Amino acid sequence: MLTTFISWTKRHPIWSVLIALVLLFIVYRIVRPTPPDYVYVSEAVTRGDVIRKVSASGKVRALNTIKVGAEVSGQITKVYVDFNSPVQAGQVLAEIDPTRVRARVEQSEAQVAVARANLQQTAANVARARAELEIQERDFDRQKALAERGFVSKAGLDIAQSKLNSARNALQVALAQTQSGGAQIRQGNAELSSATLDLKRTVIVAPASGVIINKLVEPGTTVAASFQTPNLFEIAADTTKMQVEASVDEADIGQIREGQMVSFTVDSYPDDVFKAKVRQVRQAPVEAQNVVSYLVIIDVDNVNGKLLPGMTANVEIITDVRKNVTRVPTNAMRFRPRLADRPKPAADKSEPAKKGNPRPKVYLLGDDPYRPVRRDIRTGLQGEEYTEVVSGLKKGDKVLVRTKSLKPKKEADDSADEDDNAAS
Repeated sequence: MLTTFISWTKRHPIWSVLIALVLLFIVYRIVRPTPPDYVYVSEAVTRGDVIRKVSASGKVRALNTIKVGAEVSGQITKVYVDFNSPVQAGQVLAEIDPTRVRARVEQSEAQVAVARANLQQTAANVARARAELEIQERDFDRQKALAERGFVSKAGLDIAQSKLNSARNALQVALAQTQSGGAQIRQGNAELSSATLDLKRTVIVAPASGVIINKLVEPGTTVAASFQTPNLFEIAADTTKMQVEASVDEADIGQIREGQMVSFTVDSYPDDVFKAKVRQVRQAPVEAQNVVSYLVIIDVDNVNGKLLPGMTANVEIITDVRKNVTRVPTNAMRFRPRLADRPKPAADKSEPAKKGNPRPKVYLLGDDPYRPVRRDIRTGLQGEEYTEVVSGLKKGDKVLVRTKSLKPKKEADDSADEDDNAAS
């Protein structure tokens, strides 16, 4: 059979060569290694600033918002301001129908006049009682002298004594009536003062200068000031000074301190970054759906007037900064190569870590792009973008941060190779 095959190849040299080439190609495709369909992406270790931030969201509020209410009930007859109207302290904002309150004032004035007339009458009664008392005292003295000489009987002296006591009692009654009249005058004056004050309160004035940010009434609205003062207007006292009330999660609140710098954006101006400062960390917890947060008050200047009350602020509070340190991208700390590409345990000569406290590690780009080198490091401040490296790396080292798929886009999307092995 071998002789036949050799004979055939001699007769058909061209076909023999072609068949040989095909067989060699098939064997090569079988035994050759399949090239990887991904590559590792690396970034260089650099020197720069590491910034740690706490992200939160909150609302922009006026620094001092005053709610203007009505202390008397009635119908609103006039409204002199509208939304966004600038007002000055003492400016009239609205008026309540004063008819009923004015009637109270007139009634109180009449009651005071009656009380004063009664007081004058009681004063005359006091004078008459005093005069009567003096007459009875003189008569009693005469009756007593005559009784001592025997010219007046004991019964006559007792009658004179009774008249004297009646005169004294009449004087006491007149004096009491005078005090009652004075009290009635004071009571009437107090009611008159209250009614006069309510009459003044029918005119609603601005307690401070600012801008009307909310108007809750229109002419014809009836307000009832019974158990709770109804709010009519809200005034932002100074819109050049605003504050952001940010809600910070309990896990991050321990990093927040007064005086820390803050940067935030609002949806209305996504390209503008506003600078601010932490003024207060309120200790009262706010719990919503079993999530505990704390309110952080942030002061911000609003000289240009861009910020409006109620805007949503996306806040970043700078809690720590390290200047000009060796840093590595933070995602390099979390990235892990594919298991097949990782160095074998025997080849791993890194310093063993204490049990329960593994040292941070990164993977460096080696001579073989698919054989990364593991490196244990010591870290300092960890920020959102960069982490400080105390030891284990130097500037210019290439650390792996992610994988990049070499498959066509559709296959890459289906297989989701890129960044799949970021966790160890």
